Amino acid sequence: MEKAFLVKYGEIGLKGKNRHYFEETLVKRIEEALSKIDGSFKVTRPQGRIFVEGEGFDQDEVIDALSKVFGVIWICPCIMTEDTGFDDLSDQIICYLKEELKDKPFSFKVEARRARKNYPFNSMEINRELGGRILDAFPASSVDVHNPDYLVEVEIRERINFHIFYHKGVGGMPVGTAGKAMLLLSGGIDSPVAGYMIARRGVTIDATYFHAPPYTSERAKQKVVDLARILSRYTGPIKLHVVNFTDIQMAIYQKCPHDELTIIMRRYMMTIAEHFAGLDGDMALITGESLGQVASQTMQSLYVTDHAASLPVFRPLIGFDKQDIIDISEKIGTYDTSILPYEDCCTIFVAKHPVTKPRLDVIEKSETHLDDVIDDLLEKAYESTETILVK
Repeated sequence: MEKAFLVKYGEIGLKGKNRHYFEETLVKRIEEALSKIDGSFKVTRPQGRIFVEGEGFDQDEVIDALSKVFGVIWICPCIMTEDTGFDDLSDQIICYLKEELKDKPFSFKVEARRARKNYPFNSMEINRELGGRILDAFPASSVDVHNPDYLVEVEIRERINFHIFYHKGVGGMPVGTAGKAMLLLSGGIDSPVAGYMIARRGVTIDATYFHAPPYTSERAKQKVVDLARILSRYTGPIKLHVVNFTDIQMAIYQKCPHDELTIIMRRYMMTIAEHFAGLDGDMALITGESLGQVASQTMQSLYVTDHAASLPVFRPLIGFDKQDIIDISEKIGTYDTSILPYEDCCTIFVAKHPVTKPRLDVIEKSETHLDDVIDDLLEKAYESTETILVK
């Protein structure tokens, strides 16, 4: 008997002829997650299943690592054993139940799958016979086929595995199966959640952060690096571009109408993020905007902002209210860092009365006031950008 983990996936099972590609990518993501914790591991992929076997590991650490891998829906600590006959298998399962459940009464259901068809009992016979032996061994127990305390799952393969415990994964699709995208990452609550949600669909994430020294401190920058590091537990390593945005912001502040500051600033952020997306091979931009949350997130503002970019813009939070977003940020561990009181460039140059229904032609006319400086300022920002690999 050896301790192992059965890793179950969901959506991947619907992928038809491409399923092997998604399974192979999920195995790679699992191996990467396990490489960060103590122990030696072997990940195998028999038909329709992924197993993790290892030595020298802490079970809770393994479960925590696997629970952050997109594509995993359940992690089941299981027992792997050789086929030495049904009597011996029954004894092993009863011994396992005694060790895990002690003497407390419980209800159960046996659910067997016979993947190896030369096994002498079929699935229904295993369910019936094993269930009877468990009842004999635990007189205070009972069978409940609808809502049992424990589902005793048994799989008959070349080796046999069984388990009763389930730990929920994050679901989604393995990172790396759906292209790459550039996240506009700030120090707030929303953008890390937006990155998480798009990565959950299999997208590899790069990120751009806009820094405005001396108006924003090194602590504000470190806060964003820390957010990227928390996010990378789910997404894998993130290439973070830290852009010095001060001169561009000052030029906008000095030359453009103040009620248009935020929308013009957002448009140049999109331009810069798209520049680095092109260098990194990203196919879309990601923002944390939610419709109507602030002045720059009205329908008209988003329309005007989008015209600054040619890449598609993904806004996974568009229909969420603030509490929805906070709930996810708490779940993924970014909330406490996001609320640290270190302001980023988005909060320093805020208009007192920002335009909420901007017109594209009016904004583009205001931007002509920057024609004599903006190309040089953009080039300077590109050249001075610091790139950090966060993992």
